[in-house]
Amino acid sequence: MKKTAVVILLIATLFVPSFVRAQAVDTIAGPNADHSPSRASIYSAVLPGLGQAYNKKYWKIPVIYAGAGILFYLAYTNNNDYGTYRKAFDYKTGTYPDAPQDIINIAQKYNQNDLAELRDYYRRNMELSLIGLGLWYGLNILDACVDAHFFHYEISDELTMEWEPAIKPTYGLVEGNGFQTGLTMRLVF
Repeated sequence: MKKTAVVILLIATLFVPSFVRAQAVDTIAGPNADHSPSRASIYSAVLPGLGQAYNKKYWKIPVIYAGAGILFYLAYTNNNDYGTYRKAFDYKTGTYPDAPQDIINIAQKYNQNDLAELRDYYRRNMELSLIGLGLWYGLNILDACVDAHFFHYEISDELTMEWEPAIKPTYGLVEGNGFQTGLTMRLVF
């Protein structure tokens, strides 16, 4: 008898929750049903800044393109300098004998160790600029997603935080004058 009751109870707990609903499915959508964070993320992934336009945060678009432009410029100039010093190093070591005159002039200015250090320096900076560009792209997508999550979020004008000095009586807990000084923080929301 106990065994059959346990089996019936087990079957009931496995299958009953699959068809019992607490509320209708369409009431779960909430206020963000018309504004999708995944759509904002996809828009920003396809074209940086498009997710911010979808979120109606137009002022962020120039910031995104300015940051990407600066990082692209740094990667481009460091790549050019890396190529120049790599060719000068190759000329100095004899692996690039028919170098143009500007490369020969650079190779004559520096010794082989200095050229190797300059080559490595500009390569490292180029790679860091490209990593920064990738992170900036990811940050653009993350910003669009977070902004879309907070699209319908309302901040009240009554939200305040106040700091003020405080002097409180100690009532015999601390030796001395019986008062304790401090800082009081008050949040109103």
